[in-house]
Amino acid sequence: MSFTILTNEEIQTRLLAFENACRERGLRVTEQRREIFKAVASSRQHPSAQAVFAAVRHKMSNLSLDTVYRALDSLEKMNLLLRVGTSGKERFDADTRPHAHFICNTCGEVYDVFSAPVLSEWKTAACDCGDVTHINVQFKGICKRCRQHAPVLK
Repeated sequence: MSFTILTNEEIQTRLLAFENACRERGLRVTEQRREIFKAVASSRQHPSAQAVFAAVRHKMSNLSLDTVYRALDSLEKMNLLLRVGTSGKERFDADTRPHAHFICNTCGEVYDVFSAPVLSEWKTAACDCGDVTHINVQFKGICKRCRQHAPVLK
């Protein structure tokens, strides 16, 4: 998977939020945790745990895939990452602004959807089940690229 790189300023802003959140929770900012977060925070591609592992492994040869999974899980619990997709095909997103995701059933790509105006309303809406702390909206279908290359059925 190729990673689309964000601007240095965007990456630094996300890394600062990561470091502050770790310190607030009494977690050490380890090099492994930082590099794992940076791999996700530097990408717009919603990388999988395996893609994060591949991206970080060349810098840290003693890194295990299990460590990557545990770090991603703890970063999600700290609300620094969003988990996107379904079990077994999970991807991660460091952009925690309110938005939805479109997941292509054909190629598996994940796209950010910021044009869903109801997302901000959903969080503030009264819910008799409990307090809403997080919303995860996912649209599934066939992306424009796959639709373009799909054979025409007669």
